[in-house]
Amino acid sequence: MIHYSKTLKQFIVVVAAVQLFSCMEERKAKEDDSNVISKFNSTWNIHERCQMNDDGTITYKAVEWGGLVGNFLDKNLPVDLSAYESITFEFAEPTTVPTQIVVADRFKTWGKEGIQKLTCYFDGQDVTAVDKILLQTGDTCTLTIKKAFLMPNDVTWVSTNIWEGECDFGDWENGFVVKADKFENAEEGDQLEFIFKSDTSNPEITYWLFKTIYDDTSTTLEGNENELNNWGCAYVGPDATVYRIRLTANDVANLKEKGLFVNGFHVIVSKANLVSRSY
Repeated sequence: MIHYSKTLKQFIVVVAAVQLFSCMEERKAKEDDSNVISKFNSTWNIHERCQMNDDGTITYKAVEWGGLVGNFLDKNLPVDLSAYESITFEFAEPTTVPTQIVVADRFKTWGKEGIQKLTCYFDGQDVTAVDKILLQTGDTCTLTIKKAFLMPNDVTWVSTNIWEGECDFGDWENGFVVKADKFENAEEGDQLEFIFKSDTSNPEITYWLFKTIYDDTSTTLEGNENELNNWGCAYVGPDATVYRIRLTANDVANLKEKGLFVNGFHVIVSKANLVSRSY
């Protein structure tokens, strides 16, 4: 049996305490980096107001498509958010109007009314130089934001092509089917990815839409339910090139049985991929 001196025991205890403190500080630093609610301290429209409350929430008095602005500049330079997969806002009460998150004026996620959380995934988008992020509302309202945080991107994803071609949706004129057997290895939490471009050739067209349903039904997927408008469609921006849907267990079961039908409004799709976690 090995006997340690009292001094050596004290030394071991001190080293262990230092290591524990260091780990705690590192974890706290990561948590501090992820919590970005304090960055949202100004508004896009002079008729709007925002206030940081004592409990750490923000009261945002919004006007239609104004914006609560998060300043992400560091020493007047845009920051690289590629180490993160998404930004999420949590609301104290269900929203009463549609909301959207806009990242660096390049891509956005739309949320219907009645939600208490909205997440914008960065998947496939360039977030190496982000200067600002906006939270916008579709009408005048008051929002109380409980949290605004970045989610670290610590998962490796593998992409499998399940459809390829060139489908120009036009004005709901065209669509395509992904057969059920393409989803035989799909799992809950996998991502359905579309590579596309928005058709901006007509200046009178100011919005672009995706609609994804289980084939031969009128039922939309659940994974992007919070983003859908009253007609079951998801908005994409004019400069966006990737759109992803995180599949629920019910999505996976239905896709394995029925397959997928995709169409929309003035979007041209070139690929559909199933993006899965690498274990």
